[in-house]
Amino acid sequence: MAQNVSLTGVERTFADDEIIVSKTDTTGRIVYANETFLRMADMTEAETIGQPHAVIRHPEMPRAVFKLLWDTISVGKELFAYVVNRSKNGDHYWVLAHVTPSFDVSGQIVGYHSNRRVADKQVLDTVIKPLYKQLLEIEESHANRKEGMNEAFNTLVKILEDKGVSYDEFIFSLQH
Repeated sequence: MAQNVSLTGVERTFADDEIIVSKTDTTGRIVYANETFLRMADMTEAETIGQPHAVIRHPEMPRAVFKLLWDTISVGKELFAYVVNRSKNGDHYWVLAHVTPSFDVSGQIVGYHSNRRVADKQVLDTVIKPLYKQLLEIEESHANRKEGMNEAFNTLVKILEDKGVSYDEFIFSLQH
């Protein structure tokens, strides 16, 4: 999917009892996507398999959150995070993602597995969207994308330290 797809502003939804599932290799290339993933991304299996998972990255998703995600899963830990994704046509959809490493019999990471559920609308509106807006503003205030991402990441870490919680504890505290 082209990264320059125009955003439509249209939010897609999926049922509370559905789960979006994908699996990637260690570099983040998709090796499996279930039917719900394909429907929400508006992609075929042929368009999806082998693509970087970032193919569904929404430009309004802070890179700092993905840095946190990769820093966490690449050392063998799981992470829960709210994520906004983009469909092929420019629509978007919010999810609560649970991303875990997949291990071989010797304990080596061989890929990653993600289950995504419907995001809590109240949590999105009152906490996540304002937080992500703040992180994006920091990211976009720098000419150097990496510097912007790192400053936003440090801001996120500081927010969590001030609350005295880990990222997962923060996310869990938002659930009803």
